[in-house]
Amino acid sequence: MTEKKNDSLKNVSDVVISTRIRFARNLRDYPFPCRLSNDKKVKVAAIVKDAVLEDHSAISDRFRYIQMSELTQEEAVSLVERHLVSPEFISDRQGRGLLLLDDESVSIMINEEDHIRIQVLKPDMELDAAYDLADKIDTLLDEQLNFAFNDKLGYLTQCPTNIGTGMRASLMMHLPALQESGSMGRIASSLSKLGLVIRGMYGEGTEPGGSIYQLSNQVTLGISEQEAINNLRDIANQLITQERAARAAIIKNISIIDRVYRSYAILHYAKLLSGDECMRLLSNLRLGVESGLFEDVDLETINSLFVEIQPATLMKNIGKKLAPQERDQIRAELVRSALLQKKIPANRRLQ
Repeated sequence: MTEKKNDSLKNVSDVVISTRIRFARNLRDYPFPCRLSNDKKVKVAAIVKDAVLEDHSAISDRFRYIQMSELTQEEAVSLVERHLVSPEFISDRQGRGLLLLDDESVSIMINEEDHIRIQVLKPDMELDAAYDLADKIDTLLDEQLNFAFNDKLGYLTQCPTNIGTGMRASLMMHLPALQESGSMGRIASSLSKLGLVIRGMYGEGTEPGGSIYQLSNQVTLGISEQEAINNLRDIANQLITQERAARAAIIKNISIIDRVYRSYAILHYAKLLSGDECMRLLSNLRLGVESGLFEDVDLETINSLFVEIQPATLMKNIGKKLAPQERDQIRAELVRSALLQKKIPANRRLQ
């Protein structure tokens, strides 16, 4: 991994699943959430809620407010599975609220580690579009809420690692070939020297289920938001190039080809699928689609299934608690139905 600048690659949906921009912000007149009583957290939540819902901007009427303490465990965990909130946010839901845009592309966590976490999600590698929207929302809220800011340090945050821009930009990437080659440890070590980190699909401390990794910036102080985004894009382009080269090599291996086709068959005919097995099989299928082996499945379907098969999301959508075997049966039915109904050539998504 080098710091050489690359021009932005095009058509990267074969590797990049989604983009996230997140801003950490705090209200100047209130202590950080770790020092707030539950009553004060409720007050902060009300202030932020009113600032968004009563803003009368073009986007304000598209938000709905969710009182986190009123959710079931399955509903709360499903928010994590859908990448709308962090695992930390649902660990203690008292005094916490969530503002969610109708299409779920924007979520605003209130009283997580910081008073406000503005998060924008976009498909594929849409760093500039995600940043522009997050910046617009950030500006609207700052005008009403007066964020904690220091001329030398930038935005003040509870954790020192977020001081400065308070921004984390990240890409969700499918890296099965690099994982197969055993390169991820070396890559992670190289990335840390360049101010980036690569983690599992739900962030710090999580595993890369389905060969899905989250690449994000680590440095927030002494660097502009645009510099951080450009650095992330440059390194992501290098990873994309490396992943594609590794795929071209391993897809010639008959054992890999056999694994991909077996995964395709199991996903179409299995009556029971555990979560871990399903993630692994979908990852293999996605590799086959990316490599041109299949034309009856598109990447968007697989990307959606990565989320929809998660246990809490399954139960939320069904509307009741399910025993493990019941989840496995419904998961298999869901995958089978999605793959049989979706008949979009793979190369249409890659053009």
